[in-house]
Amino acid sequence: MTTSKLFQLFLVLLFSGLTFLSYLDEKQKLTAQAQQELEQYANNIKQQKNWQGKGESLYDILKQQYNFQFFQYIDTSDSNNNFTQGQLVPTEKAYLTKLFSIQSPHTQALNAGRLQVKLSNLSKVDSTVARFQNALAIIWAIFLLISVTYLLLTIRQKSKIRYISMCVENLAKLSFATIDKSRIKGEFSSVGISLDNSKQLLKAKIDEFQQAHEKLSKTAFHDPITGFGTRALFTEKLNEIGKPERKDTGILVVIRATELGSINQMHGREAGDDYLTRIANDIRSAFNQYPKAQFYRISTADFAIVIADIAIKQATEIADTIKTAFNEYQQQVGTPTIGHTGIVPYQQESDPVSLMTLADTAVSIAQTLGPNCYHIQEKLTGAELFGESRWKVAINDLLRRKAIKFYIQPIRPCRHNVEFYRELLSRFYNSQGKLLPTATVIAMAERHGMSEELDKLIVLNTLRMLIQSPNLDGLIGINISAASATNKSFVSWLKNILSRQRQIAARLVFEVSESGMQANLSATYHFINELHSVGSRISIERFGLGFTSFKLFKEVRPDYIKLDPSYTQEITQDPHNKFFVKMIIDIARKLGIKVIATGVEKQQDKLAMEQLLIDGLQGYYIAEPSPIKQEEKSLNTA
Repeated sequence: MTTSKLFQLFLVLLFSGLTFLSYLDEKQKLTAQAQQELEQYANNIKQQKNWQGKGESLYDILKQQYNFQFFQYIDTSDSNNNFTQGQLVPTEKAYLTKLFSIQSPHTQALNAGRLQVKLSNLSKVDSTVARFQNALAIIWAIFLLISVTYLLLTIRQKSKIRYISMCVENLAKLSFATIDKSRIKGEFSSVGISLDNSKQLLKAKIDEFQQAHEKLSKTAFHDPITGFGTRALFTEKLNEIGKPERKDTGILVVIRATELGSINQMHGREAGDDYLTRIANDIRSAFNQYPKAQFYRISTADFAIVIADIAIKQATEIADTIKTAFNEYQQQVGTPTIGHTGIVPYQQESDPVSLMTLADTAVSIAQTLGPNCYHIQEKLTGAELFGESRWKVAINDLLRRKAIKFYIQPIRPCRHNVEFYRELLSRFYNSQGKLLPTATVIAMAERHGMSEELDKLIVLNTLRMLIQSPNLDGLIGINISAASATNKSFVSWLKNILSRQRQIAARLVFEVSESGMQANLSATYHFINELHSVGSRISIERFGLGFTSFKLFKEVRPDYIKLDPSYTQEITQDPHNKFFVKMIIDIARKLGIKVIATGVEKQQDKLAMEQLLIDGLQGYYIAEPSPIKQEEKSLNTA
């Protein structure tokens, strides 16, 4: 209950108490007056004890001094002398009169009969009621005055509080002009001073952050070694080129510093930085006549230059200049080569992926032509696209189309008190709807640095499917790459996504290969802790192949470990294998980790694992993967 309501309640109780006390006082006074009159009557009637005659005559004598509510004289010998006047129960009209109703009865035995009366207190009650009404009017007028005054003060205070709240909100919006210290006075003057000081301090901090942001922007969007723009800026430029309203044309030049890896390995990173700096300077010199040229370092060893309003035929002169500079530098450092150059044209609505594929092909062809060579690729004929480049195009295509289907394979628990899950298997298909080899897609995605995008596609489609398929209950396992799991930016993205879907997050079990997790235990520990914080579980698959397996699950504590299929398939022939599996199960159980046998394809494998008290079984003998039927629309919805 608010302070305002408590105060109003206090006032009501206080003035109700005053009203009650006033009532008691008036009642007491009335009672004393009635008692006094009754005593006077009693003394007077004693003088009439020897009365003999009619009761009416007695009534006429007494009524001159007293008002009777009820008068009755009963003669013991002659009923003609009997007389009755008034009524025993009074007829009270007003409610307040009833509150002050008081009886004054008296019975007196006379020589000739018996007299019974009730004195009337009506005039006394009326005067008492009038005084009580006046008291009520004064009491509740004071109550009303206090209440109205308090209400007005409360309204005034609320108005000030609203103004102060608005000032605080404007501070949060970084709007400083609305804070007016002169309007916050009186009891809130100290708050006004604090707000004004906060405004000044916050504005100073904002200015400080803006300066730091400018420095960080230079660091984030400009390569510190070469001074070129970063990949983020290059991506924005590609998207800008791909906009339909763009009408300009130009060329894209991609230069690959081929010897960076070997120079870093043989001479150290400082020599590698000098190597990149020299290439950057040679690139600037080659494009000195083209002020519109924009330079980017798009990867560790790749540079990109975008020049607008230039024809592809003019690129030959530029490429020759770069080749000459690289040849001179090669003679100085004695390396097999310095770099290779690919040149491609672009025009309105050029697709960024196709443009980069074309440029990558041009660089790849240039590498086959000899040291420091260049190649101008105007379009793909089909013969240039082979090997890994074909896979890069295919993976980009399936990411764009969200070309993924899900199969599901259950894990059978071997103990009733163990909660297990069904593993969701991702399958990818090309534009013709034919399935691509999953292992190859994942390997090529990792090689081309696209595994994070692929894992995001899997996670988002899984969440969408679970939201749209309420009948698909229980825990669901998802496979993601170790490269993504040890990538802090991906883990942060994944945690953010799962935090919005807590109920679904609590149903997900993320499966990651042990080999990839061992390489970076701190990143693995971070990954597991972050996902545990949103309710998800972790399963380490292909467990037991590395020498540090025990250290892995002892330190990072996953929820499940899935033994490599080799342990299952050789469990009946190799006693050492059986001993090793038993040891894993015993240690895992002490740590509260569930152990799952995978690759169970024979009955004897199943029985052997059950004898070792394994927690769960998975394999074609248990259940084959089956497709999950989904509407095509749900898969392709962004």
